[in-house]
Amino acid sequence: MSRPLTLGIRLIVMLWLMSMAGVLHAAQWTATPGEPLQPLIARASDGDRLVLPAGRYPGQVTIDRRLHVQGEPGAILDAGGQGHAVLVSASDCVLEGLRIEHWGHDLTALDAAIFVKREAHGCEIRDNHLQGPGFGVWLDGTRDVRVIGNRIRGDRERRSQDRGNGIHLFNVSHSVIEANDVAQTRDGIYLDSSRHNVLRDNHLHDLRYGVHYMYSFDNRLEDNVTRGTRTGYALMQSKRLEVVGNHSIYDDNYGILMNNITDSRLEGNRIVGVTQPLGADGEGRISGGDGKAIFVYNSQFNRFEDNRFEASDIGIHLTAGSEDNVMAGNAFIANRQQVMYVATREQDWSGNYWSDYLGWDLSDDGIGDTPHEPNDAMDRLLWRYPVARLLMDSPAVLALRWVQREFPVFRPPGVKDSAPLMHDPAVEGLAP
Repeated sequence: MSRPLTLGIRLIVMLWLMSMAGVLHAAQWTATPGEPLQPLIARASDGDRLVLPAGRYPGQVTIDRRLHVQGEPGAILDAGGQGHAVLVSASDCVLEGLRIEHWGHDLTALDAAIFVKREAHGCEIRDNHLQGPGFGVWLDGTRDVRVIGNRIRGDRERRSQDRGNGIHLFNVSHSVIEANDVAQTRDGIYLDSSRHNVLRDNHLHDLRYGVHYMYSFDNRLEDNVTRGTRTGYALMQSKRLEVVGNHSIYDDNYGILMNNITDSRLEGNRIVGVTQPLGADGEGRISGGDGKAIFVYNSQFNRFEDNRFEASDIGIHLTAGSEDNVMAGNAFIANRQQVMYVATREQDWSGNYWSDYLGWDLSDDGIGDTPHEPNDAMDRLLWRYPVARLLMDSPAVLALRWVQREFPVFRPPGVKDSAPLMHDPAVEGLAP
């Protein structure tokens, strides 16, 4: 055997022995209910495990070394109503199986159940139950963090705007937020100035916004479910988002709200049953208000493919220069109004399915022989003058609609589908 090869083998063996030595010397520490955890953490070394048996433990803990902290069933960390319950400042830590409650409520101080500092990259936060008034998990300028399978609940006694967000990412990159259940916080998951993150398979309900993006680029949002929020997905001031396979089920106001979104792809999403909620008395709605499956404001150069906008007040509302977007393969099903678009530029969306299309297909190629125009001049008139809605079903308006269909001499610019699909392009597996 040659000398270089022998040296190489010896080096590999030495590295393996060093790694095994680290594993063999890792210690396990067992906490005592009622006793503070910080002295145990101070005695532990990188790679050690800290186990919390069932019982209550005083919180406001700082983890400044690489530890695996594991709570057994019934282990509760109580922060005493002040500050962070757990502050993580070391990389590659694992926190799992903990129930954390009663941390601080000062949103200006960013009080959180688990606060992960900038230098604490590569951490994993999984299968914890967090319930309290401030933020649930705050990731602050870190990277490569995994937040998986946590149950997060806010304080229902506080006004929505006075609660923290369930999971908050500030300047975070290359992290995964997956399979979390968040309710009764302000927003479920909030991303600010964050990039290259994946939000997957989260269930978000009873919130202001289920997911909220601000100034965040190159992120992926897939297979999440929002239900009963005031807006399912609020996408704002961001670029190059991949929004794929998400569901908005009976949210209020907006299923997806897009404000200044560019170069993004929305594919395979299903939005159903978005309505404008009743007033405080349970009866009247806000004048002129409608629930929109998707609202597109000042957003250009996006692709909308194979989405389903269903059983909502309005299927899609575009305004404020939302042009140069591609719309293909989408299904607009039984919305009270399929499209709301007022502008001076024609929009040709070819190849979508419209449940109210009344055309025919003599060639039997699955494409309607006549174009579909979801709006007419009367729609645009009523949008510009909302008070005229009182006359929407009057004999005069119905007569004008009939005249316009029969004698289309004047047709203002709007949305037209030159190749409407005759059959619903339902995608298997969309139903939650």
